[in-house]
This record gives sequence, structure tokens and C-alpha cells, in this order.
Amino acid sequence: MSHILLPDADSASGVIEPDMDTPSAEMAWDRGKNWGWMLSAFICLNILILGCAFVSAGTSEIVKISSLDLQSFLIFLFLLTSIWMVYFTYNSRAGNVSVFKDRHAGPIWLRGGLLLFGILSIIMDIFKIVSYVGYLHCDSAIKVAFPVVQVVFVLIQTYFFWIHSRDCVQVQKNLSRCGLMLALSTNLVLWMTEVTEESLHQTISPEFSTDHTKLSRRQQYIKSASYGDDQCTCSHTSCDIFKDAYYYLYPFNIEYSLFASTMAFVMWKNVGRAAPESNHHHHHARFSLKDVVIGLVLGILLVAAGIATFVVYEIDMKTNFSDKESHDTALMMHFVMNIVIATTMCVCTIVGSAIFMVDHREHISEKNPTQSLDVGLLVGASLGKFIVSYFSIIAMVATGAKGHLNRLNLSWGILMVLQLGLQNFFIIVGLHREPFHEAEPDMVVANPYAAESSKDGSGLQVRDLDQKSNPDTEARGNSRAAEDRHKQLWKRRVLREVCAFLLLGNVILWIMPAFGARPQFDHDTETQFYQFSMWAAVVNVGLPFGIFYRMHSVASLFEVYQKL
Repeated sequence: MSHILLPDADSASGVIEPDMDTPSAEMAWDRGKNWGWMLSAFICLNILILGCAFVSAGTSEIVKISSLDLQSFLIFLFLLTSIWMVYFTYNSRAGNVSVFKDRHAGPIWLRGGLLLFGILSIIMDIFKIVSYVGYLHCDSAIKVAFPVVQVVFVLIQTYFFWIHSRDCVQVQKNLSRCGLMLALSTNLVLWMTEVTEESLHQTISPEFSTDHTKLSRRQQYIKSASYGDDQCTCSHTSCDIFKDAYYYLYPFNIEYSLFASTMAFVMWKNVGRAAPESNHHHHHARFSLKDVVIGLVLGILLVAAGIATFVVYEIDMKTNFSDKESHDTALMMHFVMNIVIATTMCVCTIVGSAIFMVDHREHISEKNPTQSLDVGLLVGASLGKFIVSYFSIIAMVATGAKGHLNRLNLSWGILMVLQLGLQNFFIIVGLHREPFHEAEPDMVVANPYAAESSKDGSGLQVRDLDQKSNPDTEARGNSRAAEDRHKQLWKRRVLREVCAFLLLGNVILWIMPAFGARPQFDHDTETQFYQFSMWAAVVNVGLPFGIFYRMHSVASLFEVYQKL
């Protein structure tokens, strides 16, 4: 019988995989893979270093590099990345697409979050375009071109990751690795730019604020940044409205860049990876809020209370900036709210962790890039909040924690450290457990006839067991199975309540700092202890990672919830 050799995906596209049965072919394949990884990592590293140079130089008044130079560099990256994504998508439609899919990569909630943040980023860019158009008569056209190109980039990139986030690319591997690292570095440079600009929104030097005590921090930033010279005035009356509007959309644009960076890294790790066969027979987890009441209700109340206190806090910081009594009252309310949130989350996490310790579900043995990245990002991003909290604790202890505000600040710092550690443990353990499976009752079907030896030893006799079955044994087996199912359902319900509450708790802890709460600068003990330049550096480096940690915790808790 003749054999017909069917070409694989690589040979169909002109790339023939070497015969892995020979050592020389295997060594050649490894060299090709390592060469592609090194080249793509080299491209990413150079773009990131160049981006850091542009971003850091643009914040200095001494260096003659303006924001227009940084925007021009980003426009170039946007266009280059968009061209590669269009090329990759065109090739995939032509049939040159991988046949392997990573079931852990690109879950619907992650792609849905990318889509949501992408839409809000596009709205922010539209507001920027309308605002910057008013300065075209006296300012550079690059300020308008930048958000226009960014809209195109966000549209193409969102579509690209929505379609291809699970692909384990098997064709043009080195080109795909370089393209994905280009996308990763572009999003990270954009993230650095946005974080730096957002930090300028919130960080006002005391030397500057003394001359403008009647202005809020946001008004001081707009005045100091000025979006152009004082001589350049907007040609329409709605510039200030759109400036304030897109200011509040910055957190979503920042999270979009991080979501896209995460998905690009997972795709890069999956290039050339063959998904295991078990991927075709996996547990389909569905999101359901059935039987989740206590955690959901308490979490919603916590979010509502947190938003209410945050709004009051922001209003007092803006309108009563020079009123010390109102200022201290708003700070005290903010500290108390954060202490309540951290305390309840600690108690809830301890309960969930205790259930995990007595839970006998098997650990996931299969290794995948998505789960490793989730854990790495969780631990790495939490370091930013750890740094800010520990610096604050040291300042409070060294100064004696005098006054109720300092004592509240010290308590908040200690509780935040505990909450971060407990939550990291809970999430990591939950991510590495196999999903719950419905326990089926043991169905024992007895043979109605059995052979037994006769009493006189003359031979075997067949007797009817239906006539002599033991109902007590069957009853004990059924009751034991029912008890096991009850215990399993009880554990699942408690863990779901815990996940729902922690998820909403992280949402409110993301909302407050992401939309402008900066008690680190409104409370001046740390500023006086470390001096403004050092404390501003600590906060502006650690806080963005802390904000990302909260959003990433929401995503990880959602995944843990789906396994329950």
C-alpha cells in the first residue's frame, strides 16, 4: 500500500520542519528557536530603553526634548506595529495559521476587558482630538496626529488579540516573535508615557503649590503643563470641558496598554509550542452567580461606600484646599474607609485560605505560559504597593505616629501589607487547583447471581442475591456519598462568596487611586520625613504597579471563581 505524505502547516507556507529524529536536526531547530528569541528580545529591549530615554527626558525642563518628540516616536511605533498585525492577519486568512490553540490564553473575560478598555481609550482619544484641534492655529499638528494614529492602532490591535490571542504560531516563527515583541514594547512605552503624564497630574511640588494655594491639584497641572504657551488660546470654547473629560479616562487607557502587553507576551511564549492533547478535553467553566449572595451584597455595599467617601474626599481636596480642618476630616474619612476595606478583605481571605488548606482537590500538573505569567505579574505588581506601604510605615514609626491621622495611616499601611500577602497566597493556591467536578453518586450494580461453595464441599451452587441483598450496606454507601457531595457543595459556596467579595474589594481599591486619590501627598508626614523629591519618586514608581495589581487581582480572582 502506498503512503501519501500530507504537508504540515509549515511546509504549506514554504517552511519545512526538520526531522526531529536526528540529533543534528534537533540541534538546528534549537538554534533557530534561540536565535528568534534572542533577536526579538533584543528588539524589545532597545525599544524600551529608547522609550525610557524619551519619557524621562521629556519630564525634565533642562533637557531639550519635548513631548512632541516622544509623540513622534510613538506614532512611528504605532504604524510599524499596525502594519505587522495587518500582515499577520492577512496571512492567517490565507490559510497560513497555526493549528494549535492554547486554551488558557485569551479567555473571554480578558478579551472582553481589552475590548472595554479599548473603547474607552478611543473615546479618550476623540476628546483629545477635539481639544487639540482648538490649538492647531498656534501649535504643532503632531498633537492632533498622535491621538488619530492611536485610534487606528487601538482598533487594529484589539481586533488582532481578539482573533489570535490563543494561537500557538507554527509558521514564520522568528518574524512572529519579533512582531509580538514589537507590540509588547510599543504598549509598554505607551504605558510609561501615560503613567508619567498621570503622575504629573497628581504630583505638585510644594514650591509650586505655595504660589497657587487656591488652585486644585488638577488645575495646577493644567496651568503648569499649559498644553502650549499662555499666548496660545483655544479657538473654541469647549477645550476646557474636553480636557477635564479625557483626564478621567486615563486609567482605562493605562489598563488597556497593560492588558495588550500581557496578551502579546503570552502569544510570544506560545510561538512554536504544540498544545497538549488534553486541551481538546478540558473542563468548560461557566460563569454563574448562582447561590452567591452574602459576598456579592457585601461587596456591592463596600464599593458603594468606597465611591461615596472617595467623591467627598476629592471634592474636599479640590474646594477646601486651604481649609486645614476640612482637609484633615476628608483625610481621616479616607483612611478609615481604606482600613475597613483592608480589614474585611483580610478576614475574608483567611476564611478562603483555610478552606483551601482542607480542600483535597488535585493540583494542576500541566504547565502553561499564561498561568506562569499570571503568578509572576501578581507577585511582581504587588511589590509596588509593598514598597509604598513599607516606606509609609517606617516614616510613621520613626516620627512616633503622633496624632490620629498618623496612627490611622500606620494602621492602613500594616493592614495593606497583610492583605497583599494573604490575597497573593489565596489566588496562587486557587489558580493551581483543578476545577471542581460534580460528584456523581456511586452506582453499584450487583450481579444477581453469584457462585459459592456448598456446605458439604460437593461443588459450587448458584444462588439468587436479589433475595439476600443487604439494604443497610447500600444505605450507608448512599449516605456517605450524599455527605461528601454536601461537603463539596459547602466548600464551593463559601469559596465563591469569598471570591466575589474580594473581587469587588479590589475593584474599589483600584478605583480610588486610579481616579486621583493621593493621600500620600495630601498627608505631609512622609513628605517631610523623606523630602518631596524622594517621596514623589517612591510613590510615582510604586503606585502605578499597585493600581495594576488591583486590576490584575480582579482578573485572577475571576479565573479562580470559574474553577469553583
